[in-house]
Amino acid sequence: MNKIPNSLHASDIAHSMHPYTNMRAHESQGPMIITRGDGVHVYDSEGKEYIEGLAGLWSVAVGFSEQRLVDAATKQMMALPYYHSFAHKAHEPSIRLAEKLVEMSPEGLNRVFFTNSGSEANDTVVKMVWFLNNALGRPEKKKFLARTKGYHGITIASGSLTGLPANHTDFDLPAIPVRHLTCPHHWKWAHDGETEAEFTARLLKEAEDVILEEGPETIAAFIGEPVMGAGGVMTPPEGYWAGITALCEKYDILLVSDEVINGFGRLGTPFGCQKFGFTPDIMVTSKQLTSSYMPLAAILVNDKVYNAIADHTAKLGTFGHGFTGSGHPVACAVGLENLKIIEEKDLMGNAARLAPQFQEGLRKFADHPLVGEVRGVGLIAGLELAKDRATRTSFTPAGKVSAQVAKFAAEEGLICRNVYETVALCPPLIVTSEDIDKILARLGRALDRGWDWVQAEGLV
Repeated sequence: MNKIPNSLHASDIAHSMHPYTNMRAHESQGPMIITRGDGVHVYDSEGKEYIEGLAGLWSVAVGFSEQRLVDAATKQMMALPYYHSFAHKAHEPSIRLAEKLVEMSPEGLNRVFFTNSGSEANDTVVKMVWFLNNALGRPEKKKFLARTKGYHGITIASGSLTGLPANHTDFDLPAIPVRHLTCPHHWKWAHDGETEAEFTARLLKEAEDVILEEGPETIAAFIGEPVMGAGGVMTPPEGYWAGITALCEKYDILLVSDEVINGFGRLGTPFGCQKFGFTPDIMVTSKQLTSSYMPLAAILVNDKVYNAIADHTAKLGTFGHGFTGSGHPVACAVGLENLKIIEEKDLMGNAARLAPQFQEGLRKFADHPLVGEVRGVGLIAGLELAKDRATRTSFTPAGKVSAQVAKFAAEEGLICRNVYETVALCPPLIVTSEDIDKILARLGRALDRGWDWVQAEGLV
């Protein structure tokens, strides 16, 4: 293998601006340059092999070397490399993919709108909901309910829905009307002595109180990830989603399920809403839709939402929204083939079968001196690091220790992601039992090294 020349590192430092990065730190640290992938593994410019324990960014279901997706893209490139979907234009890949998504989604979600990313999709959801309520003569019904620690993207609208400080600070967000409710994470946010059932009841009361305080006539939609991802992999307490669904029905509030991370088998079910027994009015998908081989996202809506929007486009003459790449033919062709692979190889079943080994193996770290809580479902999990488990006290500043553990993990040959105080894992759906054993072993060594480092630094 030919190594990447040092000039490429220098060029990256000189010219590239990286997302979610301390840019001044990057100038001295430089990049880890990934050169190729093979199955669950990726390789850096020095030839070092890693298990990609976060599936890229929660997204590469079929692994990093699926030739069928390369072939699907090549075939479509040769036939029709690009066309748009504006003004009654269409092409077969987007038609077939929309049909497939409706077929595999919860009943009632019958219409599909394509965008390039989850952020654009949730931004579009905001515009759709506003458009719909204007169409229905309810111009005041524009506010969203979201959650602290929720993640819905980084455009102005979707970034406003997101409930993470780094996405708001000095970006002047939130910039749309949104109320962020308490994060549904019992271990961190419960009151002392509060049971999970009591915690759920308190959160549902808070949600209803906010609805009544703001006025139900002003609340347009509730948006949430079935399992919260980028905020730290938080699983909902028992009864939470049933209660939220009931409130949305009671007060005529649209329910939006953000399935960008949860969707296409991550939890062992096609979609996260099915795992927790609710059916949304709007569902947002991306990431594993194409295994991120191509950028693509899809919004699915029910007939109630579609008909209100469609009727208004007839009145106005158009739906004045869309992107050059909406339903890009190459991305849609890749998405179709990707979903075929997920079904043919039973990767959703693989996630369900391997979930016990993955989750139980990680929970063996629950007594590790660095770990406050282990949580997760299916093939997604988070280990929250804590200075004091008993008092749920975090290390400060947030992310310092988890970043060090993620660094040690990389040195051990495992790529994971530190999100605030949490070390997150989300391996490709093609992962094997043997791969999981290696993930657990490498993570264990990283935690041990992290504990030694924390003691040496005098942080405990």
